[in-house]
Amino acid sequence: MNTQASGHLAAKHGGTDSKQQAARPWLAQYPKDVPADIDTSAYGSLAQLLDDAFSRYAQRCAFSFMGRDFSYADIDRFSAQFAAYLQSLGLQKGERVAVMLPNIIQYPIVAAAVMRAGLVLVNVNPLYTVRELEHQLADSGAKVMVVLENFASTLQQCLPHTQLEHIVLTSVGDMMGMVKGAVINWVLRHRQKAVPAFALPQAVPFKRALRSGSRATLRTPLLTHDDLALLQYTGGTTGVSKGAMLTHGNVIANALQSEAWNRPAIADIAQTQQVTSVCALPLYHIFGFTVGMMMSMRNGGKAVLIPNPRDLDATLKELRRHQIHIFPAVNTLFNALVHHPAFDSVDWSHLRISGGGGTAVQQVVAKEWLARTGCAICEGYGLSEASPSVACNPVTSKEFTGTIGLPMSGTWLKCIDDDGQEVALGEPGEIAIKGPQLMAGYWKRPEETAAAMTADGYFRTGDIGVMNAHGYVKIVDRKKDMVLVSGFNVYPNEVEDVIAMMPGVRECAVVGVPDDKTGEAIKLVVVKKDEALTEQAVRTFAKEQLTGYKRPKHIVFRDELPKNTVGKILRRELRD
Repeated sequence: MNTQASGHLAAKHGGTDSKQQAARPWLAQYPKDVPADIDTSAYGSLAQLLDDAFSRYAQRCAFSFMGRDFSYADIDRFSAQFAAYLQSLGLQKGERVAVMLPNIIQYPIVAAAVMRAGLVLVNVNPLYTVRELEHQLADSGAKVMVVLENFASTLQQCLPHTQLEHIVLTSVGDMMGMVKGAVINWVLRHRQKAVPAFALPQAVPFKRALRSGSRATLRTPLLTHDDLALLQYTGGTTGVSKGAMLTHGNVIANALQSEAWNRPAIADIAQTQQVTSVCALPLYHIFGFTVGMMMSMRNGGKAVLIPNPRDLDATLKELRRHQIHIFPAVNTLFNALVHHPAFDSVDWSHLRISGGGGTAVQQVVAKEWLARTGCAICEGYGLSEASPSVACNPVTSKEFTGTIGLPMSGTWLKCIDDDGQEVALGEPGEIAIKGPQLMAGYWKRPEETAAAMTADGYFRTGDIGVMNAHGYVKIVDRKKDMVLVSGFNVYPNEVEDVIAMMPGVRECAVVGVPDDKTGEAIKLVVVKKDEALTEQAVRTFAKEQLTGYKRPKHIVFRDELPKNTVGKILRRELRD
């Protein structure tokens, strides 16, 4: 698969010819100065992008974590030390380093070090079970693991079945100074009991690794756009987790695509002040990595690290310390925040971009967020295989559209049928994409890579969408989540969006379950906002709003919905 751009076209959409305009109708809807395509030639690798940021913005704050600011010079120094340490272990260019860290300051240090050392970053979800971690470590062939002590017990249990040769162990407070760091670690270990017992005597403490690296010399490897940068494992919500091979060129392209897309909303403030974004999405998730880290550093921005966004009290306390310009999040976090009693204690007046992704943003949540912050949620769409951003609403939008917006600069998108043929505008079809951000393939899975591609080089996303005449795309649903009731297609997103508007509903999810009469039936799982809400009230509301075959046959109330660490609802668990 060609991971590079298929040639640089006009720098701005106004310069595209009529043939390009017809092939990409969305270009006419681009805000002024958003380019049709992206020139990725400025950087030969992510290491070069980072070196440029370290040089240009040395004295600026790069990351704010638990009340302490870390400058670009700090990240430069620490990541160079850790990169030199990794090389001192004898690792060769292209070997894999697994990183099992939440949004703590060690993550950007380690991730930058892996890039600068010419190695491949394997992002690991810290909440993985032993089985899931063992699969990813064995599949990736990682030789080094950097792990937070809170998750060391999981690593210990699967260690005999991996190829790991080196373990680096860190604690949340390691980089916070002697006194504050000791207090943080004591509270986590002894008061919160957040560190299960483990035994990894071979593990090297993170600070010792830094000291060792400070005495070594970092050798700058030769890297190109085609070199592998990350193995980004798919969420596994629709099947076996696979490693998407993302090259340096893929991530550079997507960081620049995202930067260009955001420019109309923040260009004026970027000239006079540092743009501040919130990293509530985990950095080990590709959206957090590309946008929360790489794009922010490319622009000299400040990223506020939120290690546990589910702790809403702590999250809002941290947000009160900053003037926030960019806040990417998922529907569940937007929803939880606006219902928190301390929400209005944050100064939201500086917010320019509220980016929604990961799962569909519900209209009722978007309406409340706009009313409370004055900033419309700008919904987008992406996937691990695309580094991840594919489409987004213009950041100049003043209202929630209910679509995923337009294909981003340099991205080609079409909706196709089961035979790979493009469907007519307005007709539902599987979304297929092509662009410089598209992965090089699945790690060690050439057959699955080939099966995911069309004959003309588009990637089949597995999502069903509809494109209108202006190029705006609406997600109908996951192909595998679609429910077939008596021969009629029912899309869970539609039913969820309707039920979520009902007073008394906090959130909800829909899945299909087997049914003797209709083949499948709708099962609705509801989390109450009002304890007085009854099943009959939900049925009455559904009867008023939905045609017969779309109404839930089974209604279940739960205290919460199962979600992954990004906040995406795990429909598979609800089906199981």
